[in-house]
Amino acid sequence: MINLQPINIDGHTFLSISVELPKTNLLVVTNDKGYIMCGALDVALLNEKLKDRKVIAGRAVGVKTIDQLLNAPLESITYEAEELGITNGMIGKEALLKML
Repeated sequence: MINLQPINIDGHTFLSISVELPKTNLLVVTNDKGYIMCGALDVALLNEKLKDRKVIAGRAVGVKTIDQLLNAPLESITYEAEELGITNGMIGKEALLKML
C-alpha cells in the first residue's frame, strides 16, 4: 500500500510518502527543494555517483513511521544538505525546515 499525505510543520506543508513493502516500509517526507528518508536512502551514492544532481537529502535509520522519521536524528546527509546548515544528528523536522 502507498500512502501520500500532506503534513504541516510550523505552518509549512510537506508531503509524506509511505510505501509498505514486504518486511519493511519506505518512508519519505519531501518538499520541492529536498527530502528526508528512512535507511533505504543511499547518501553515499547521491554524494559520489550522482553529485552533479545536487540532491538535498538526509537519512534516518531505525524508523518505522513518518512520525518517527520526523523526530529521529539524521544519521547521514548529502553535501548539498550540509550547505544549507543541516547536520548529522539534527532532528528530521528541523532539517526539513532548513529546506524551505
